[in-house]
Amino acid sequence: MPRTLDIKDRIAKLRHFYWQEGRVPGYAEMLKLFGYQSKNAVFGLLNKLAEHGYIRKSGGKISFTSKLVGAVKLLGAVQAGFPSPAEEELADTISLDEYLIRRPEATFMLTVRGDSMIEAGIHPGDIVLVEKGITPKPHDIVVAQVDEEWTIKYFMKDNAGVRLDPANPKYRFIRPKRSLVIGGVVKAVIRRY
Repeated sequence: MPRTLDIKDRIAKLRHFYWQEGRVPGYAEMLKLFGYQSKNAVFGLLNKLAEHGYIRKSGGKISFTSKLVGAVKLLGAVQAGFPSPAEEELADTISLDEYLIRRPEATFMLTVRGDSMIEAGIHPGDIVLVEKGITPKPHDIVVAQVDEEWTIKYFMKDNAGVRLDPANPKYRFIRPKRSLVIGGVVKAVIRRY
């Protein structure tokens, strides 16, 4: 009689490994993790997980999808104007990584210090998601190195050239004197309450 595969147990073990180690386990680690004797058993499990959308296989490498590593339920919408009756419905399940990050290879995070962008909703201690390798447009918020100093400001252009504007009236705009390097464009702000 063939053995039945307890996929939920395998998923729980993979999830636990991922959250402990921050990476996907290798084949040898999976042998030990699941108590398997052969790499063929691991291969069969990975095919089953790929079939169910828990992993992606590409060029001999595997990566976990949000279905395996966890996602947050999107329950619908909430009124920000006048109150309206709330209706909870499962609209979707999304991974914040997939929602916020378009190009993972070109995205990095920074912790904000200072209050020059407070009126743009960026406060000290917030984390900004920055995408490098794109050309900023006027009014984009950028992370830039101006005359050897890094800052976060609005990217602006006028008759005199590039100007970096704060979002706080206590500060003046910055105009590069010697050099300007755009590190990336801010794509999201993350704040914990």
